[in-house]
Amino acid sequence: MKEQALVFGCGGESLVGVLALPDAPSVRGVLIVVGGPQYRAGSHRQFTLLARELARSGVASLRFDYRGMGDSSGPARSFEAVDEDIGCALERLLGAVPELREVVIWGLCDAASAALFYAHRDARVSGVVLLNPWVRTEQGIAQAHLRHYYGRRLLDPSFWRKVFSGRLEVRAAFASLRKFVADAAAPRRTAATLPERMEDALRRFRGRVLLILSGKDLTADEFRGVVSRSRRWTRLLAEARIARRELAEANHTFSRREWRDQVARWTAEWVKDQ
Repeated sequence: MKEQALVFGCGGESLVGVLALPDAPSVRGVLIVVGGPQYRAGSHRQFTLLARELARSGVASLRFDYRGMGDSSGPARSFEAVDEDIGCALERLLGAVPELREVVIWGLCDAASAALFYAHRDARVSGVVLLNPWVRTEQGIAQAHLRHYYGRRLLDPSFWRKVFSGRLEVRAAFASLRKFVADAAAPRRTAATLPERMEDALRRFRGRVLLILSGKDLTADEFRGVVSRSRRWTRLLAEARIARRELAEANHTFSRREWRDQVARWTAEWVKDQ
């Protein structure tokens, strides 16, 4: 394989990416979208290592910085405003690798949400890989905190030792708890929520989906909560085109080597088997 730095235009700005190219590319490539305050290498170099694993499997990929991120120019933008960036990067990947006939979009956290919003708009996208998708609402994160964080804390002996020893600011802790309870019970709704818009985007996209969730991550916990409370989400994720994997001990960014390697293997196998 070889890696090649690319600079390409998008909306009057310049995007920077790295192409990972195997000797004999398959007809399906992967576009790695960056999420959160990251750039094309990813947390713990996850995107770099993923791209190299894909190349060893014969899959070409492009990981890039969208406008306002990393080495790309332009003002910063949210994950809901990067459709044009994804489209420009997809065009550049297809142009750089003539063998490609279709593309899978891969994203972690809000990049997974961005991938989902884009995928149904482009017939060249045959699949998406979604890791710990961002479905954040005030109600959702409050419910995730109450169920997963506070539940574990109340069963932790060290928590009660801090309480009885006076080392815990009890008033502040209970004030935080009261806020989470209030947010969980009283959602503020003026329009379709992010989870509802994502569910609609997934329903519109008819390609294959690989969903990977961490076992020890509040973002993943919030996503599970959204699914468990929605019949529409539950029915959608039960479709045969959607595969689901879970890493019980992994955190949000898959920070340990064995977690990153497992994600890379799952991705490469799924992409090749589509």
